[in-house]
Amino acid sequence: MKFERAAGLLLHPTSLPGRYGIGDLGDHAYRFVDFLKSAQMGLWQVLPLGPTGYGDSPYQCFSAFAGNPLVISPDKLLEDGLLSPADLKDVPAFNPIEIDFGWVIGYKTDLLRKAFANFQKNEEKLSKEYIKAWKKFCKDNSEWLDDYALFMSVKSHHGGVTWTQWSKDIAHRTPKAIKEWTKKLADDIEYQKFIQFNFFHQWMKLKHYANENGIKIVGDLPIFIAYDSADTWANKELFSVDDEGKLLTCAGVPPDYFSPTGQLWGNPLYNWDKMEADDFKWWRNRFSSLFEIMDIVRIDHFRGFEAFWEIKGDAKTAEKGKWVKAPGKKLFSSIEKHLGQLPIIAEDLGVITDGVVALRDKFDFPGMKIMQFAFGTDMETKFLPHNYIPNCVVYTGSHDNDTTRSYFDTARASKDKNDIYEFTQKYLNYYGDDVVNELIRVAYASVANTVVFPMQDLLNLGGEARMNFPGRLGGNWFWRFSWEQVPFGIADRYKFLGDLYDRPVKKTIV
Repeated sequence: MKFERAAGLLLHPTSLPGRYGIGDLGDHAYRFVDFLKSAQMGLWQVLPLGPTGYGDSPYQCFSAFAGNPLVISPDKLLEDGLLSPADLKDVPAFNPIEIDFGWVIGYKTDLLRKAFANFQKNEEKLSKEYIKAWKKFCKDNSEWLDDYALFMSVKSHHGGVTWTQWSKDIAHRTPKAIKEWTKKLADDIEYQKFIQFNFFHQWMKLKHYANENGIKIVGDLPIFIAYDSADTWANKELFSVDDEGKLLTCAGVPPDYFSPTGQLWGNPLYNWDKMEADDFKWWRNRFSSLFEIMDIVRIDHFRGFEAFWEIKGDAKTAEKGKWVKAPGKKLFSSIEKHLGQLPIIAEDLGVITDGVVALRDKFDFPGMKIMQFAFGTDMETKFLPHNYIPNCVVYTGSHDNDTTRSYFDTARASKDKNDIYEFTQKYLNYYGDDVVNELIRVAYASVANTVVFPMQDLLNLGGEARMNFPGRLGGNWFWRFSWEQVPFGIADRYKFLGDLYDRPVKKTIV
């Protein structure tokens, strides 16, 4: 599927401003859409929106289908009659540009519990539209929602430990246990469904507003699911775990420019033979569900659909493993047959073989070009702007990279890496101090149909604003911006670039 020429920003909702300690789906999200429109940017790219678990990573979620309760807006709950002004009176003094997940999780959970209690007490006072939508949501999403709500409730009952450490009957999902635990935890199960409804209720209103203003939402699909997830627990036969839940093999990548020992993700791999037996029904459901809430989807680690790095389940690093072929062609043929051609972006970074390229191109998925990777000692010339093709997506950097300003500041200050900066100056024919904005301008001018920049790069921020350090435990995903950091008139600059290089924003998206 060919994409129209467009530009956009990469910003996860957790990084939005707001007084509740973490970005959410409230007024600042709508203001961000307004900013995109004024800057003539037609794309808002987000990271995975699932409920985060280990390390607060959006790539390690408790479900491939559920939403993140932490980004539910308390102010929108107030508007819906689920919270009172008194509930939001004494908000702690959270850091405006950094997330303290420990405090935020406790505070937001208390608010959501209050909202649920009010819902139970005053259901008859809520709008008919809200109640109708709530009931429809539970019915339409029961295939994943029932398992997820039970999973989260049982997990909470067991103190949050991994599902393999639960009581054996429910860990193994015996029919009797499912019935008994569902009855025993009925109230908490309804609470889990309630917060999921409110996430999607708020998200779809925000998406509708974005689409009305010509903005498309670009979502993110992690190729693998978390070991400690409702998906694994409810569908063990589809993943590389045994009947007891032991991880037999797991996912990761071999050593590369991100990590000398590779990346040991720990996610279970897929039982592809089992999935192929029903024409990839689980995958079809996953894509269908995601495209209900997104306009475009980026597939993280796309190369894993051609071949994946298989590591033993008890390995300490990702250095020892083997490449195993995956049935990507069969999978995407099934997706196309059942769902039609979908606007998918393939994250084709890292070790890319001819087979990965063939799979990507067979389905006409645009690949990614990271500008930072073009300007380095071991630069990859395919990422240089003169090698771009129309059907690709250009980024200055991604959530896994340092900010572009920090990348080049480090290069300029280092004797060992000074060649990076010198090459960049010669290539761009630019000898000023604002390399980031010049790179963005060059991306705008390129033949690439799609260009997307992290918000940190638009704001020209340093390494303090980095989102993630691959392979590092802790200290990730906490960055937020404030509106005070947005330079006056910057939207006009990007509108000028959009006009100059033919990257318009449509009035509405149907």
